[in-house]
Amino acid sequence: MSSGVVAGLAVVHAGLAAAWVGGMAYSLFVVQPKLKRYFGADDDGREQLTAVIASGNRWKVVGLVGAIAVTGLLMLVIDHSHWWIHAVKGVLLLIASGIFWYVSWRHWPQRIFATAAELPVLQRRLIVLATTMLGLAGVAFALGVVAVHL
Repeated sequence: MSSGVVAGLAVVHAGLAAAWVGGMAYSLFVVQPKLKRYFGADDDGREQLTAVIASGNRWKVVGLVGAIAVTGLLMLVIDHSHWWIHAVKGVLLLIASGIFWYVSWRHWPQRIFATAAELPVLQRRLIVLATTMLGLAGVAFALGVVAVHL
């Protein structure tokens, strides 16, 4: 296979991974703190806007993660040197995807129907889950960069 195809696939794969990591980082470190600051003690208003912002994004992220997986597998089929790095990267992305599944299909429904007393615990839990997911995806991204340079 031509080196141009491999390079193009690597650029697409890295770009998709950067989009996922960047989107999570922006939400966690920019959007969430600004919503908290803007709404202050008004958790109801903050929750409503957070739900509007998050609405419809679940399947976009599923598609993004799927595309990352497909391009990663194609790159592994083309060049299986350093396969162990790609295996570790894959495991980290599977765990991050599992957290995303939990947040999307379990945490958000709980949060949408939570009482005012339950919200603070769920908000803190989301920060922990999002930080963990970002860390896992970020390390996987870094491992991909390392694998290219070995």
